[in-house]
Amino acid sequence: MATLAEPETSTDPLDAFRQEARAWIAENFPKSLRGGGNALASTIEGGDAPGADEEAWRIAMGKKGWGVPTWPKEYGGGGLSRAEARVLQEELGRAGAYNPIGGMGVMMFGPTLLEYGSEEQKKRWIPDIAMANVRWCQGYSEPNAGSDLANVQTFAEDKGDHYIVNGQKTWTSGGQWADKCFALVRTDKTQKHGGLSFMVIEDMHAEGVEVRPIRLISGQSPFCETFFTNVKVPKENLIGREGQGWEIGTRLLQHERNSLSGGGGSAGRMMAGPTVVDTAKKYRGVDAEGRIADSDLRMRIVRHDMDARAFALTLRRAALEAKSNQGPSAAVSTMKNVGARVTQDRAELSIEAMGMRGLGWEGEGFEENELAQTRTWLWGKAVSIYGGSTEIQNNVISKRILGMLDHQ
Repeated sequence: MATLAEPETSTDPLDAFRQEARAWIAENFPKSLRGGGNALASTIEGGDAPGADEEAWRIAMGKKGWGVPTWPKEYGGGGLSRAEARVLQEELGRAGAYNPIGGMGVMMFGPTLLEYGSEEQKKRWIPDIAMANVRWCQGYSEPNAGSDLANVQTFAEDKGDHYIVNGQKTWTSGGQWADKCFALVRTDKTQKHGGLSFMVIEDMHAEGVEVRPIRLISGQSPFCETFFTNVKVPKENLIGREGQGWEIGTRLLQHERNSLSGGGGSAGRMMAGPTVVDTAKKYRGVDAEGRIADSDLRMRIVRHDMDARAFALTLRRAALEAKSNQGPSAAVSTMKNVGARVTQDRAELSIEAMGMRGLGWEGEGFEENELAQTRTWLWGKAVSIYGGSTEIQNNVISKRILGMLDHQ
């Protein structure tokens, strides 16, 4: 006697998690934010206060721990596997949602602190990073220490149970809005690399801390000069040990470069918005088969899309390598360079497709998205500079291949 077949049920645990994530996002993500930009998770966090729905979404994701999905639960993370984190990212994209937890705390300092920080330091700073309760800035570059980062001169003088910090940092991204700063400072003037230490400036509004925004031609001031004059820093704010700053600092740069290559930083934001294909069809028209009318532009856009797809897939491998290596990785530096080229190519193709409509700066006659594209194109030039210029990345790649140390 024939019997009805039992309905197939999936035994893949990822399927169960996918359904859980999908249901939770549907219940908690405000519909008003659907398809919006990820302003809260930018590399340089601005001074604008979030709206009510943005704040509600940040709190919901923070409490769930999914803003930093792979970080340990005991510090406010999601405790997810990398496979589950990928599923979560896919479901956020499916819902037109975004991860509102970001900034330098997530991109750079948090992952570094999880590796090098003491248990007390992790419990002290990681939960607030996981909730995006505080804003962090990076105290690395100085007037005479940019590409040659080991030439840092900001000095932390040992005073027993604390340090007194004096010096100047420059190109401090978002310094005027930051609450705290992770900084590379000198604790020993007799050694170059070995004299560096990594510590936290707890309060960017404390006495002795002065931040001067650097005004750009666009009228914006995302970068600052930062001056420290007799700033007291408790010894418990030292990450790792004295003299370990170069190791910790370059490890942090690895996390930064991974993010800037497309893992959530500025390059990732540049890939948001209308696709190049949609832009080209709108401004150049389509042929009888619905393809971009300009055949030469069409072929170059196809090559760009292939490059972008290959880059996205390879980026996963680079991210895994970043978690297993203690020094700057050749793969991460390579992906930083490739990510810069891909995002710049995207902006160039979009501007070309728009023609004169893509070259507006202000005034009537231009749509908002056209003016935004002009600024995206110009901002894209910086992608190959910040986080370590293309030339610096080439040096890192060469040294890794040759097995050389960073100071050789």
